[in-house]
Amino acid sequence: MTANTPRAKAPIHIVGGGLAGSEAAWQAAQAGVPVVLHEMRPHRGTEAHRTDGLAELVCSNSFRSDDAETSAIGLLHAEMRRLGSLIMTCADAHQVPAGGALAVDREGFSAAVTAALAAHPLIEVRREEITGLPPVDWESVILATGPLTSPPLAEAIKALTGEADLAFFDAIAPIVHRDSIDMDVAWFQSRYDKAGPGGSGADYINCPLDRDQYEAFIDGLLAGDKTPFKDWEAATPYFDGCLPIEVMAERGRQTLRHGPMKPFGLTNPHNPTVKAYAIVQLRQDNKLGTLFNMVGFQTKLKHAEQIRLFRTIPGLEGAEFARLGGLHRNTFLNSPKLLDGVLRLKVDPRLRFAGQITGCEGYVESAAIGGLAGRFAAAERLGDAAAPPPPPTTAHGALLNHITGGHIETIDAGPRSFQPMNVNFGLFPPLAGPTRNEQGERLRGPAKSIAKKRALCGRALSDFDGWRAGAFKAAAE
Repeated sequence: MTANTPRAKAPIHIVGGGLAGSEAAWQAAQAGVPVVLHEMRPHRGTEAHRTDGLAELVCSNSFRSDDAETSAIGLLHAEMRRLGSLIMTCADAHQVPAGGALAVDREGFSAAVTAALAAHPLIEVRREEITGLPPVDWESVILATGPLTSPPLAEAIKALTGEADLAFFDAIAPIVHRDSIDMDVAWFQSRYDKAGPGGSGADYINCPLDRDQYEAFIDGLLAGDKTPFKDWEAATPYFDGCLPIEVMAERGRQTLRHGPMKPFGLTNPHNPTVKAYAIVQLRQDNKLGTLFNMVGFQTKLKHAEQIRLFRTIPGLEGAEFARLGGLHRNTFLNSPKLLDGVLRLKVDPRLRFAGQITGCEGYVESAAIGGLAGRFAAAERLGDAAAPPPPPTTAHGALLNHITGGHIETIDAGPRSFQPMNVNFGLFPPLAGPTRNEQGERLRGPAKSIAKKRALCGRALSDFDGWRAGAFKAAAE
């Protein structure tokens, strides 16, 4: 099917003019499919936005590292540029000095995105709020409404999916790269060796603390700098009843020791005759087994404070974090349960989701998923419904895999385990990096880590180019 057929002429409707919606609109239109982009501002504002510009940056003006050789986010930048990303084109055109990072003049950037979309012959921008589920005669829809989805639309999505909550304080626990944990100190064991419905009986990594270490940890926790709530966050309930660890500690110095840090039912094989006073547990967070989350360690501590404090925990002295803890209002789907591999809602496949509402974190990640949603929708419109997703070895594919099923379900009773995530190398399939440099010398420490990242990035770009050359053929014909 080509772009001249009646079906292809029916527009894709995109709800939300943030980074994800803007990129989705651009990619679909560039494929030759008409788009109607619905943006509720200025008719209805949000607590965070200040203008009516499309792709407004509401927080930082940084797109983070632009290093495509050793950085996962820089790699994502490179892949997006290869797809002709509008977001990356405008970011590059409005770059401001930021060392190795890509930072932008936020007003110039938003104005450039707005102008490009307004000038595209296949894109119509409608300034209106969609207050419920899109009309049934909209055959193809992308919902890219972000973490500040309007309440009526959020309620409609909840009713359709049967999910109890969409907006809440998602109390996020830090996630640690498995290979940065010192297993000469830590060990694998489930409490009382219970396997649980999805476990083996040795499903947690355990880090032991003696009494002095525990008391010092509590002191640091109580004294640490915390990030304050924004005014518009104050009335939102905690997600699944989770409390930040510092709030628990404020209720009593022993609270954590009888909560997420309880030592009971565990024996340290490195020192079996000595019982730990407290234990920090980490649970596998993705199917690859490369990431482990710190169980019950949701926190509002500032990031630098988290790194300093959590590296005082035995076994985590050299911990590298894929994500640090946080606590903020968010709106996102339980995507692995609700979405298929090309971001369609399983109960209503005419609806796709994109951006932060799918469970990705960050400007660039949101735009990248928006771009994929736009391309998937366009391919479907052009008769190529089986257009393949990018390989999981690529930054796009690793992020998509996280959203649509790369995490694991909790291995015991507790809240759902899926949480928003930035792109990071822990989401990629493992790759054995080089062990020696060009001179034949054995790589160690940072040099070995950098070599491994370079290998991951090299594989990703090679696989991405192969996917790009073979995908979406219908749109090009």
